[in-house]
Amino acid sequence: MTARPAPRVLVLRALGLGDLLTAAPALRALRRHFPGHELVLAAPERLSGPVAATGLVDRLLPTSAPGREVPADLPWTGPAPDLAVDLHGNGPPSHLLLQRLRPHRLFAYAHPDTPDITGPAWQEDEHERDRWCRLLRWYGIPADPLDLRIPAPAAASPAPDAVVVHPGADAPARCWPKERFAAVARELRRCGHDVVVTAGAGEGALAGYVAAEAGLPPTAVLGGAGDVPFDQLAALVARARCVVVGDTGLAHLATALGTCSVVLFGPVAPRLWGPPPDPRHRVLWHPGEDDAARPGDAHGREPDARLLRIGVAEVVEAVRAVTGGVRGGAPVLGSVPP
Repeated sequence: MTARPAPRVLVLRALGLGDLLTAAPALRALRRHFPGHELVLAAPERLSGPVAATGLVDRLLPTSAPGREVPADLPWTGPAPDLAVDLHGNGPPSHLLLQRLRPHRLFAYAHPDTPDITGPAWQEDEHERDRWCRLLRWYGIPADPLDLRIPAPAAASPAPDAVVVHPGADAPARCWPKERFAAVARELRRCGHDVVVTAGAGEGALAGYVAAEAGLPPTAVLGGAGDVPFDQLAALVARARCVVVGDTGLAHLATALGTCSVVLFGPVAPRLWGPPPDPRHRVLWHPGEDDAARPGDAHGREPDARLLRIGVAEVVEAVRAVTGGVRGGAPVLGSVPP
């Protein structure tokens, strides 16, 4: 007799690295609740390394869409999913995309334009990890937003115990000025830290500037022409002393691996995307009088005003706080420009 194929759960989360890692608690909850099912994640092919590293998904279903848009279709084959779960967003595009596959069940947030879907109400001001765990709990699946860790990689780090400085982000609004990143890297180097600068594809000039202005050799730059291969990047972050980064995917990787981090926020509040309360993580956020969750444009073309309120000395002090000082009897962090 031919064995009956395992039932399948299809999860839509066709976004970036940070989005994947903030969905890890929800994916873990699904994995535990449906142990005999094949768990398939619809996400971009470029996330194949991170998806495998989570250990939470059986198979990646590659998707393609510009920016953060919902894919036009999914290359799903075979019988309809036993369950489809919309972890992508809230609205007809993602709802209808999954409904076209005719899943036996569909978990999603309620929306007036898809009234046939019964689900919980969407909340704008909610942390991304909490949002998706709340969705699953509404459907009777226990989910803990703090269950976010992923396994440390077995690969050796290319720079063990270094402070990792990552000046890039996928939108200028979330890019702290390169001159300030260079000043932070220079001061950390002066105080005895090994410092490396990481870069995504196309960010080589940015990382090279930061390294050169900090007095670091070109070999201190990892990536730039292309992304750092994920196994190397994860090994670097897992064994780093600290990660200094804006509100981007590398910040979520540090959180998922339990690595100390200093995360610079603007224009979106950390209560939506920040790490959980933990002495290993420092969040820098200066909203001013407007303490809205999204006071600025996360995809704007200029650095956000709230991000520009963060000074160099504040970042250096935050690194000192999360690392407990400097290894090997090096001098304490001194006075640096604000």
